[in-house]
Amino acid sequence: MTEELVAPGSVRPGGRTARVRAAVLEVAGDLLAEHGFAHLDLADVATRADVGKTTVYRRWRTPTGLIADLLVDMAEQSLPRAATGSLLGDLTANAQLVAKTLADPRQGRLFRAVIAAATCDESTAAALRRFYDVRLAEWAPCIADAVARGEVPPGTDPRAVLTAVSGPLYYRLLASGDPIDEHAAHAAAESAASAAAAGIFTAPWESRTDRAR
Repeated sequence: MTEELVAPGSVRPGGRTARVRAAVLEVAGDLLAEHGFAHLDLADVATRADVGKTTVYRRWRTPTGLIADLLVDMAEQSLPRAATGSLLGDLTANAQLVAKTLADPRQGRLFRAVIAAATCDESTAAALRRFYDVRLAEWAPCIADAVARGEVPPGTDPRAVLTAVSGPLYYRLLASGDPIDEHAAHAAAESAASAAAAGIFTAPWESRTDRAR
């Protein structure tokens, strides 16, 4: 996974509708980062974005609908996957993007707020899963490339490898509070690459255990 992205709501071509969406999503991201999901109010978003309340309520309806669109916007703006020529290089690039995003004061708080909302609201959880599905699908070819180069066994699960890269970084964000720095990014990438090369992500643990007997 990777979350590297342009600030949500950056203006893109598309006329007034696109500008309104960009303004609203930028404000929504700011308010989530500042106050969390519990205090996200559509009327406040409209006022701060200088957009009519009717427009905001008609288009997004609820705070969770706004978060869902924010996650779509984030996925649309995320940077493409790396193609460095090696699995370790690709996974390191992925880890660095994740670390850079989660360590950013605004983006880190934004992700904490969205994840917190997802724990108690199913529609937000579904939107968050869709966001990560997009990111995982975009980076999956780096595992296929590694298989073709003979770096990892055929059947290696891209989602499992990429999750192993980002998991330790999210743990630092959400649980331990340890620094999300360059060392953490490299350690996550190297651990995932080594495990993938050893075939850890090719089959469920039970199957590997059975084969070892």
